[in-house]
Amino acid sequence: MTVTVAPTDPALLRGRFDAELAAFLDARRPGRPDDGTGAVHTALRRFVLAGGKRLRPLFCYWGWRGFGGPDERPILVAAASLELFHAFALIHDDIVDRSDRRRGAPTLHRFFADLHERSGWRGDPAAYGRQAAVLCGDLCATWSAQMFHGCGLPPERLRRGHVLLARMRSEVIAGEYLDVVAAAGDGTVASALAVVRLKTARYTVTRPVQIGAALAGATPEEVAALAGFGDPLGDAFQLRDDVLGVFGDPAVTGKSNLDDLREGKPTVLLALARASASPAGVARLRELVGDPGLDHAGAAEVRGIVEESGAREAVERMIRTRADAAVVALDAAGLAEPARRVLAALVERAVDRRE
Repeated sequence: MTVTVAPTDPALLRGRFDAELAAFLDARRPGRPDDGTGAVHTALRRFVLAGGKRLRPLFCYWGWRGFGGPDERPILVAAASLELFHAFALIHDDIVDRSDRRRGAPTLHRFFADLHERSGWRGDPAAYGRQAAVLCGDLCATWSAQMFHGCGLPPERLRRGHVLLARMRSEVIAGEYLDVVAAAGDGTVASALAVVRLKTARYTVTRPVQIGAALAGATPEEVAALAGFGDPLGDAFQLRDDVLGVFGDPAVTGKSNLDDLREGKPTVLLALARASASPAGVARLRELVGDPGLDHAGAAEVRGIVEESGAREAVERMIRTRADAAVVALDAAGLAEPARRVLAALVERAVDRRE
């Protein structure tokens, strides 16, 4: 069904994306109630629909509209399919990071570990949780591709969009690997920024908006120019996420503000702190960051060192500089209204947030 007047409110569009996701997931319910996979389907449906900002579908949709694409169901389906890929990335990232909370609820591997324990099954609950969650993440990646290719757009348009989609998938996995390497490596600002660009920036903003534009028929040059908007904004989004990972309120963010510190996540924020703190501060960061048993008192000390070093203020400046660069590039991209206006508003929504 084609909607005559398309809403520009992200909340209204989110409802339409979620309706498509729910319909897709419901169509994939196990064929028989006793086939043993009901728990997987239930857990995934809840995980995908329970929360999230739907930024990737929004950027894809408005990339489409910015190059003359009409408001119609096929783009809603194609855009929503990116949320299933996002679910894959989150599930696997939570396993790698050993995180227990996501969107105010247990992470998927924690959910399955708890299920194992409650059921009194044999073996290690934590290992079962990780194994089940890995398979769930793989299933989300598969479903994302099915949803995208079944959206109803012409094959030639899908082919153009798929080139970027395939590139995005490779970049995310490469970025996750570099994140693992950085955690065991030098922990420099340069290596942290490389992870930001591949692991988050490209698949949060750049590739979604480019996919939407390509699906709408934008030229290769027009699609390439959108990187000037997406790359700096995606960087700013992740830099904000890193600040929230240390200074955010768990009641608002829905995830712990201890996980990044306990894991020793190699963020730009912590790299800057290590480069700028006093010798005593650097020594304490070395002792505290990466300690799996770090408590709230230790985390408060880390936050104090980060603040005193000027690292948090430096990251805030980086966020603002990149957001401003994204707006300048957006204004030069020649997108049709209301797409340009909505994307400009999404810049602020992506970086000025508390969750």
